[in-house]
Amino acid sequence: MFETLRPLTIGIVAGEISGDTLGAGLIRALKIQYPHARFVGICGTQMMAEGGESLFPLERLSVMGLVEVLGRIKELLGIRESLEKFFIETNIDVFIGIDAPDFNLGLAAKLKQAGIKTVHYVSPSVWAWRQGRIHKIKAAIDLMLCLLPFEKQFYDQHQLEAVFVGHPLADSIPLLNDTTQARQQLKLPDNKEFVALLPGSRGGEVGRLAQPLFAAAKLILRKYPHVEFIIPAINPLRKKQITELLAVEGLKAHIFDDKYGAGVGRLVMSAADVVVLASGTATLEAMLVKKPMVVVYKLHWLTYWIVRLLSRAKYISLPNLLANEPLVPELVQNEATPAAIAKATLGCMENVVYREQTISRFTELHQSLQADASVTAANAIKVLLER
Repeated sequence: MFETLRPLTIGIVAGEISGDTLGAGLIRALKIQYPHARFVGICGTQMMAEGGESLFPLERLSVMGLVEVLGRIKELLGIRESLEKFFIETNIDVFIGIDAPDFNLGLAAKLKQAGIKTVHYVSPSVWAWRQGRIHKIKAAIDLMLCLLPFEKQFYDQHQLEAVFVGHPLADSIPLLNDTTQARQQLKLPDNKEFVALLPGSRGGEVGRLAQPLFAAAKLILRKYPHVEFIIPAINPLRKKQITELLAVEGLKAHIFDDKYGAGVGRLVMSAADVVVLASGTATLEAMLVKKPMVVVYKLHWLTYWIVRLLSRAKYISLPNLLANEPLVPELVQNEATPAAIAKATLGCMENVVYREQTISRFTELHQSLQADASVTAANAIKVLLER
């Protein structure tokens, strides 16, 4: 065994909340293989609970959009330079970047040049846009860990070692969602209709999406005054922001904060009848808890036009990408008006046949992603380390 010689030091960097969840599961699985390993880099609360050491707050990497990054570029480059120096001086055995490709792949390239083995967990959407990036990815990465089956196929075509590990959320979330239990946890009545509103986890994202989502909610209330709205807030800062924006819009809603844990967003979605949310990992969670959804995508206008020019993907939401068909409505940029959001949400609420068919397809997709992801990923890293 590798660790009989000396304990491993594993560099690990997560860039946002979803990466923290993946990193926590991976650390748990790797500790079974290497019980004395040290995990150090950038970790969120879940990773730190598993023993990860964080040199910088994870929140400092949580920046969305090309234009938004420019305002923080000096700080981000400084963090990356500090990590590079620390990892090389510490002589880590392997570097694992979790998502955040613009940050982690640049760091991985420097570390690989220094003779350190490199792994990237969560494929960038290179299959969808900026496919020319594959050459830089190959130069930076020894092993790609893919959460989605079609991603491995793409890397196989470009001769980059990749392993489909499935998605940890598909392993941890039951195939059958218990809405009643979720409502009991949130102390919500079981005889009312709830719509979950998820305008995002980052400040900028919430600033762009909350107003059209809350305005759409008011339109829904005109037709169905009995409907109630539930909103997760992942930290006190987001709760304050959401509370202020609700007041501006004059909308009443139940806000559930981080006292319910890191999975407050999933819990809120589990309790809802329909979910209206920002595009991202949350759309996968909504699919896994089998909730009809409306996906909204709105970026800074310049970021959006750059993405649009370079994108080759037909869809933006993970359910639609996995199914390769429009299972759920997607409202992008200027289409994401309160009227359009309300209309799509009402369609989900009123069409019983659509809801049943959607739940059936979501169950099939859920099963296709179950592969004991954290263990499979840890085993692939072990093979790389002991090669």
